[in-house]
Amino acid sequence: MRSIYLDNNATTRVDPEVIQAMLPFFADQFGNPSSAHAFGSSIRGAVRKARRQLQALIGAEFDHEIVFTSGGTESDNAAILSALEVMSDRTEIVTSAVEHSAVLTLCAHLEKTRGVKVHRIPVDRHGRLDLDAYGTALTPRVAIVSIMWANNETGTIFPVAKLAEMAKKTGALFHTDAVQAVGKVPMDLQSTAIDMLSLSGHKFHGPKGIGALYLRRGVPFSSLIKGGHQERDRRAGTENTAGIVGLGKAAELALKSTDDETRLKSLRDRLENGILQRVPGAFITGDPLKRLPNTASIAFRHVEGEGMLLLLNRCGIACSSGSACSSGSLEPSHVLRAMDIPDAVAHGTIRFSFSRDSCDEDVDRVLEVIPGIVEKLRDDSRFGRVAKASGPARSGES
Repeated sequence: MRSIYLDNNATTRVDPEVIQAMLPFFADQFGNPSSAHAFGSSIRGAVRKARRQLQALIGAEFDHEIVFTSGGTESDNAAILSALEVMSDRTEIVTSAVEHSAVLTLCAHLEKTRGVKVHRIPVDRHGRLDLDAYGTALTPRVAIVSIMWANNETGTIFPVAKLAEMAKKTGALFHTDAVQAVGKVPMDLQSTAIDMLSLSGHKFHGPKGIGALYLRRGVPFSSLIKGGHQERDRRAGTENTAGIVGLGKAAELALKSTDDETRLKSLRDRLENGILQRVPGAFITGDPLKRLPNTASIAFRHVEGEGMLLLLNRCGIACSSGSACSSGSLEPSHVLRAMDIPDAVAHGTIRFSFSRDSCDEDVDRVLEVIPGIVEKLRDDSRFGRVAKASGPARSGES
């Protein structure tokens, strides 16, 4: 039985070309890029090349606007904490109710320990931001707005360019967690008012443990990690050269894969339409129009997601019941709660996320097994007995 991996929003397979690009930096090219001798200078060139590869992918104006970090969480923390320090006369943060825990947990900590006021902007049943509430929260007291580019569970895309313009009118800095969007949708940061952007290599076929913070030229910044003068005094510590090279190569490959967006959307739509046709009471969560091309979040009424994952796994299919970072919890995710999805539905929400490794045969296999899995779980559960007594839920019901 062939294994099918459809959990690419959690992590992706490292591309073989990325691995090959990294290998020399574990052996012959082992120098420290800060060293003045030849061993160091060749490494500096490799780091600069990677910086330019990432610059091209996200549409930054200058390569030095790229600050290498350990990943998305560090980049998120660095952006928010820096803003509070450099704009010390402002003590408020604006974010959304559906952000990644890397942002929400930090904001909750700052509320508790520093008395920072956090505005968590609500979303509607499709996960779309309440723009009126967002506009109301933007006052001269706000130091930074941190709104994700795309949601990791539903794939809903936020209008970050517009949100950044609104934030700039009040003098606030604007940061976006684009971990799920980089490499999946086109970007041209120099044409926006976005000040900072977080990304992580393992979300687009690069290695784990490496990411970056885009920092627009001229934006004031206070480093999170203090020490040496690496990264222009913006992130201390000897550079993870192999990881940086791998990140750069992954960025180059993502930029070349111009047909991926259309192909992934086709796979996603075929999976969604097939499930809706075959499984009564199933419906799509997230914005029906503005979603990541690779992400399908599907709710199955009167089914437990954990049971579905177990049976899908037995069929060789890997997917997720929500964010991988919150796996192990039987509670509905904060994203689905914020969207006001009823618990009976939220418990049965499954996320399928594709990558350029995905193919039509993967979709065929899921469509082959999932109707039987849902029927079995409904038959075995008390929810299923109630559902059969009252009739099937309507497709699209929430």
